[in-house]
Amino acid sequence: MPVAAPKSPAPLARGPWAGVSLPEPPAVSRPVEPVRPVVAPPKPPPTIVLKPAPTAPPAPVAKPAPVLPAAVPPRPTTAPVPRPGWSSSTPVAPPRRPTPVAPPVPAAAKPPLKPALAVPLAVEEPPKTIALQFPVSVKELAEKLSVSPSEVIKRLLAMKVMATINQSLTEEIATQAAKGFNARVERLPTLEEELTQSHEEAEDPAALRPRPPVVTMMGHVDHGKTSLLDAIRKSKVTEQEHGGITQHIGAYKVRLPKGWITFLDTPGHEAFTAMRARGAHVTDIVILVVAADDGVMPQTVEAADHAKAAGATIVIAMNKMDKPDANPDKVKRQLMEIGLMSEEWGGKVVIVPVSAKTGEGIDQLLELMLLEAELLELKANPLKPARGLVIEAELSKGGGPTATVLVQNGTLRVGDLVVAGPHYGRVRAMLDDHGHRLPEAGPSVPVEILGLGGVPKAGDTFFVVGDERKARELAGQRQETQRQAGLSAGRKVMTLEEFQAELKAGVIKELNLVLKGDVQGSVEALKASLEKLSTDQVQLKVLHAAVGAINESDILLAVASNAIVIGFHVTATPEAEVLAKEESVDVRLYQIIYEAIGEVRAAMEGLLEPKNQEVFLGRAKVMQAFRVSKVGTIAGSQVVKGKLTRAATYRLLRGTQKLFEGRVENLKRFKDDVREVGEGLECGIALQGWSDYQPGDLIEAFEVQKVAQTL
Repeated sequence: MPVAAPKSPAPLARGPWAGVSLPEPPAVSRPVEPVRPVVAPPKPPPTIVLKPAPTAPPAPVAKPAPVLPAAVPPRPTTAPVPRPGWSSSTPVAPPRRPTPVAPPVPAAAKPPLKPALAVPLAVEEPPKTIALQFPVSVKELAEKLSVSPSEVIKRLLAMKVMATINQSLTEEIATQAAKGFNARVERLPTLEEELTQSHEEAEDPAALRPRPPVVTMMGHVDHGKTSLLDAIRKSKVTEQEHGGITQHIGAYKVRLPKGWITFLDTPGHEAFTAMRARGAHVTDIVILVVAADDGVMPQTVEAADHAKAAGATIVIAMNKMDKPDANPDKVKRQLMEIGLMSEEWGGKVVIVPVSAKTGEGIDQLLELMLLEAELLELKANPLKPARGLVIEAELSKGGGPTATVLVQNGTLRVGDLVVAGPHYGRVRAMLDDHGHRLPEAGPSVPVEILGLGGVPKAGDTFFVVGDERKARELAGQRQETQRQAGLSAGRKVMTLEEFQAELKAGVIKELNLVLKGDVQGSVEALKASLEKLSTDQVQLKVLHAAVGAINESDILLAVASNAIVIGFHVTATPEAEVLAKEESVDVRLYQIIYEAIGEVRAAMEGLLEPKNQEVFLGRAKVMQAFRVSKVGTIAGSQVVKGKLTRAATYRLLRGTQKLFEGRVENLKRFKDDVREVGEGLECGIALQGWSDYQPGDLIEAFEVQKVAQTL
């Protein structure tokens, strides 16, 4: 039976093999039995040749191919793959000539890739800086922050600060509020700092010149302070005073053969302390006048305590040595009792016997003043604008506000523009202590000036400025500050409770006291008992102890020294009560001495740093160690003393050796977690990070408590 010839292969119309004629695979059919009578030789199967895979068609010239990251190699040519039914003996026709392929168009040069920019997920903007001059109002702060004032007020409310739109804010509050708006505050110098900058610059040593010492005379009333100064000045100052008693502060400059000395004659020592309470340190040397016949009196003790608190050099002038009942040895003994030991008896205090009536010892006293001045090396720069302190001020009938000032540095001239406290003005005239007009005044020279717009306070600083507009603005700022906060603004208010808080914070470790009692025995007993409370960590210092009611002098001393006033069986005078309220001085009155000692002791004990002390809770003995799955090693124990709690700290003892100290991980009774196990009960204990338990080990539970130290 003849076999049909194979059909010619049809060419492919599409795809990469377009135009290539592939033969169809032979049909798989069942074998046909040949006809036995006629045997025809089988035709050989057709020759099938597989053409190599053609390359990709070239890209059209009009449209260049896109630039690829890497050149694509041409598709490799594979050998003919035999199909099923073929054999290696089947003859293969010679390969056909491959279709010519156009050479590939070279790709354009690849431009360098730019590095990828890392884009952060969230970038916190740096805080912006705002420059502020304090004090600053809420409105000004809001303008600097570029927000509405209501937002600033909301922020202040969150800080628990109540403020209105025109209220001034301190530097601390404004800085904290600005942080809430991602802003940082840069503090600009205040107007006062700007004006005083030239006065506070470091002095040129070549421009410094020696200046006269400033000496203050203090002592008991009618012990001859002004008479002694009169003898020095060779004038009749005492006769001009009402009743022979100094009515106001006087400042006098005395010329001596070897130099000048400036004397301050104070009514007692109240004005001296009032100036020191306002930060005025004007005195170089203190002459404590003591009458040789009367000896040490209560005001003498007060004056000595004030001078010692100020840290001034003390020289004793033993006056009235011309009287027949003068007893120098008794006076020296009394001075030794108040802590002023004479050089003759091994101390450091110089005692000069003088007589204002006869002039005895005055030259020796003046020479000693000049010697002390040389030892102190007192110098100033007379070439700079003047700066100094207000000694006293008053409103005169004919001249208006007048102020007695002491030039401390520079030179003050008529016509200078001066700012003194909350007032300013141009100096119209200057008078010395004799009433003579002066064109200028150098360092350590006291003068009376006219031309201020108001009456400043004793102890206020004054300085010369060159810009009248700035002087007026500064005076207005100071007046506003006084109206808002009073004269005590900026001074640290000191009470026993606040003193305790400061000492707890480690700010200070000293407690100053002023004691007043009804009788001398009670005062001495209270002073001795309180001084025994001093320790190495907290020092208790009695600045002044005397008999009598609490007066204004005691309050002023407390203000100047940050002290607490304690009264025993006494009360405060009405004037002292008013002053104590104005200056926020803590005045405590007691009727029982042990109450006073107890309160001071309690305050000082609270000032001591608390110490850590272990408090024993319980002890357990390990009976057996066993392991529990998912828990670890458990110490089966029995509480032999006290109790065990989960919150306690534990230690493991093996004999005398401590092997572990830390917290407990598990505390169980049978299978239940418990908070506490009492004495005599068994429990399972697992210590954090510890698994080595042996029978006989002791596990102790304790707490660490902070215990206040006692004196």
